[in-house]
Amino acid sequence: MSMGSDMYRQQILDHYRNPRNQGELPEPTFSHEGYNPSCGDELEFDVELRDDGETIERVAFRGEGCAISQASASMLSEKLPGMTLDEVDELDRDDVLDMLGVEVTPMRIKCAVLSEKVVQDGAEIYAGEADEVDQTTTED
Repeated sequence: MSMGSDMYRQQILDHYRNPRNQGELPEPTFSHEGYNPSCGDELEFDVELRDDGETIERVAFRGEGCAISQASASMLSEKLPGMTLDEVDELDRDDVLDMLGVEVTPMRIKCAVLSEKVVQDGAEIYAGEADEVDQTTTED
């Protein structure tokens, strides 16, 4: 085990124990929730856009689940402000795994990407590019 992965593991534990931006926004532009049946992770994100209707101003999330899913949500909540919805749409699994910085087992990939999928689906529904669904799951 390299020192680097140990540092990242500490970072994941820190985000899990002290999540950033946890809670609710008083008037989110959109909210969306998701569920990872394979692990039981649940997340809901509130996103507030700037007046331009495209750039993320603030993000809050709440949920429960494994350390990977919750740390990923916390880290993503710090990364999203200032991004446009188009930039959010371009995020992929590799971006999330790079952000986490640790080797994630195939079983845990769904835990890691749940937050990204929830925000992307919420943004697509908000923009009218996707049908409204009650919640995102990692099974599709």
